[in-house]
Amino acid sequence: MSNDHKENLQKSDKPVSGTGNFIQENTKSLAVIGGAILAMVLLYFGYQKFYLAPRAEKAANEMFRAESYAASDSLTDKALKGDGSYPGFETIADEYSNTKSANIANAYLGGLYLKKGEFQKAADALGKYSSTGSPVIDPLVLGMLGDSYSELKDYSKAITYYKKAADKSKNSFTSPLFLKKLGLVYEEEKNFKAAADAYKTIKTDFPESFEASVIDSYIARAEAQQ
Repeated sequence: MSNDHKENLQKSDKPVSGTGNFIQENTKSLAVIGGAILAMVLLYFGYQKFYLAPRAEKAANEMFRAESYAASDSLTDKALKGDGSYPGFETIADEYSNTKSANIANAYLGGLYLKKGEFQKAADALGKYSSTGSPVIDPLVLGMLGDSYSELKDYSKAITYYKKAADKSKNSFTSPLFLKKLGLVYEEEKNFKAAADAYKTIKTDFPESFEASVIDSYIARAEAQQ
């Protein structure tokens, strides 16, 4: 056998680099990784079923009393703090985080804090709300964020949230309401052209809304100051 042929045979006996060889050399490591992934998946579903689900059910069961208190101005503090037997929205939002009830509790908290004039607390609570896809609640939360920042005289943020609220779910109830508030903030900023444009959008896009029936005077005022 020639030396060249022997050399070729020796080369052919060497392991070929590539995926197959990598797997052979790292079987133990891959098994550990695979086991870790499986454990994580099982842990996730266990967390969902045995931890989040019971908490979500308990939170939902405790929401009704706070919601009933929220309907009455005289019971606002009980809606926020609870009544000793049932928790208020503050406790539900804090202790049942990652549940739908806690998410809705943050929306309630924002509205109640606004009514009490606690505007920074309102902004903080509303900022924790996650969109649910609701065509009513989602734009209302964005609009209340606009209200909070408007009251705090942070007009830049107020404008941002009023725009988002008006665009979130275009309808004749929420959109013209927040377009009007957007125009008022623009007037505070002395941006009368932008204010007039916001008011005109109400008239052209939502002519059947209540805001459209009174918007001509707002348009005239904004245009007179341009």
